[in-house]
Amino acid sequence: MKLYELIFSPTGGTRYAASQLASAWEEGQVIDLCERGRDFSDCCFGPEDLCLAAVPVYGGRVPAAAAERLGAMHAQGTPAILLAVYGNRAYDDALLELQEILTARGFVCAAAVAAIAEHSILQQFATGRPDLSDSDQLKAFSWHIRDFLSGFSAEKNLSLPGSRPYRPYQGVPLKPETERKKCTRCGKCAQKCPVGAIPEEDPRTTDKSRCISCMRCLDLCPAGARKLNPLMLAAAGMGLKKACAERKNNEIFLAR
Repeated sequence: MKLYELIFSPTGGTRYAASQLASAWEEGQVIDLCERGRDFSDCCFGPEDLCLAAVPVYGGRVPAAAAERLGAMHAQGTPAILLAVYGNRAYDDALLELQEILTARGFVCAAAVAAIAEHSILQQFATGRPDLSDSDQLKAFSWHIRDFLSGFSAEKNLSLPGSRPYRPYQGVPLKPETERKKCTRCGKCAQKCPVGAIPEEDPRTTDKSRCISCMRCLDLCPAGARKLNPLMLAAAGMGLKKACAERKNNEIFLAR
């Protein structure tokens, strides 16, 4: 059984969590859902394959770009492991939505995990996670799921938290801006933006109507020229302080 890791991870937290959850298998093939120029309809899987679909949680939902790219793939009874990674607030309907996307494309969802990673915007929440304890737990989940799959039947049902209609999500008002004096116009942010919100001809600007606030440009900028409005950032931190104060635990779900 060959493992394919279908990963949308703009800043790396989801990718790391996925690597720990995939540790029970030999090295699999990573399919990067952040590649905006790729035609994902050429991704086809059969019942002999295994897919790990890993996405960050944006406002309790699957990021629209990830949903679109997963929705272009094709599967024929391919068992799937779902992974939703969130910044210590809540994952709300993300796992349920991810299950619906994959089921519609022919996947058979066998197991799911909700994992914590450092908040990509407000890094004071879940700082340093996944930590060593998380890593150990995700590796244990990995072996548990591998053992479970040896006796898995497609007739089993994976019941997940969440509700329909899904939680409304209109994006967040925090959009990166550029300190023009610092920007070297290297174009790295424009090349790697998963939704093409930064024009390559002028990487000092951002199309805010397309930006999904994934923070990849901040993470990648070698000059530290990409920033968020500090007042809006502070206000957002205060708004989430109570919801994110308590350490959340990773969770695992298996089909029954």
